[in-house]
Amino acid sequence: MSEGKLTYKEAGVDIDRARAAHSEIGRLVKKTFELRKGKFGKVLGEFGHYANLIDVGGGKALALHSDGVGTKVLIAQLMDKYDTVGIDCVAMNANDIICVGAEPVALVDYLAVEEPNEDMISEIMKGIVAGAEEAGMAVVGGETAIMPDVIKGAVPGKGFDLSAMSVGVVDVDKVITGEKIEIGDLVIGLPSSGIHSNGLTLARKVLFDKAGLSVQDQLPVSGEKVGEALLKPTRIYVREVLEAISVSEVHGLGNITGGAFSKLNRLCYGNIGMVLEVPEPQPVFIDIQELGGIDDYEMYRTFNMGVGFVMVVSRETAEEAVEACRKHGCNATVIGKVVEKRGIRVVTPKGETIIM
Repeated sequence: MSEGKLTYKEAGVDIDRARAAHSEIGRLVKKTFELRKGKFGKVLGEFGHYANLIDVGGGKALALHSDGVGTKVLIAQLMDKYDTVGIDCVAMNANDIICVGAEPVALVDYLAVEEPNEDMISEIMKGIVAGAEEAGMAVVGGETAIMPDVIKGAVPGKGFDLSAMSVGVVDVDKVITGEKIEIGDLVIGLPSSGIHSNGLTLARKVLFDKAGLSVQDQLPVSGEKVGEALLKPTRIYVREVLEAISVSEVHGLGNITGGAFSKLNRLCYGNIGMVLEVPEPQPVFIDIQELGGIDDYEMYRTFNMGVGFVMVVSRETAEEAVEACRKHGCNATVIGKVVEKRGIRVVTPKGETIIM
């Protein structure tokens, strides 16, 4: 591994190649949209948003999404702690479902394990149930697959992968895609609980391979144990966002996950963009950046840097949206605005502007 500045690509995840692959996937699967044209289940949205929609009649649409926990499962194995990754799995689904204005209603999980370890599986499921309760979703089914020849983890016999498919519901005339975003709208940032479930590959390469730390070692800036800092479950934003939608004029919603702030470009139609003045990042991100020698551009397109979700709202109703979030214990703040210039411009606490 390079002794210079570390990148997500160098750690093993090439965002640009992943986007090229997604583009090809989109080209192929969009052909299937035609199969439901004029029939029940007509596809309403475009491929590539946080979730997509099918028309089920009566002015209603179902929002569909699937996602997993990623390499955070390796941290769980190293810590021998499995009761939080289920929360992450629910969060990664529910937080994307709400990005189209839908209420998450149900989830089906898929757990693939190296060995049928009953205690581990039970702990994982406890996390899924805890996350579902927070998101207001029913866990209506699932699948547990035992695949020792395929699933290998960080600890022999403890390997697993966890993902889920989720469903939400929304009135067709209340779908939020970003198309109604206007110049002058304000961007509200909702704080994250930490690293969430994205960028763990880069974080692991920095902390374990480059810095030579273990999960039990203490981070120099945050003072937390490495494993505890990385294993904090992803924050679920369902309650505050749905209430904000009900009391304010919300034009766009973005979950800050893989690709981080660059993903907000998918909300920007025409010649508009966003300028974001982000708050000081949480200590865990400072630890990763300093130990890895990572530049700001790479950090802000890989990690949430303390902002886990954003809402784009009309200037006139921003106060109501902020208050709705704070009512649920989420200290949301205005962090930016919509401008007449394409691209996402992140102004860091150091005063540097990063364009994505």
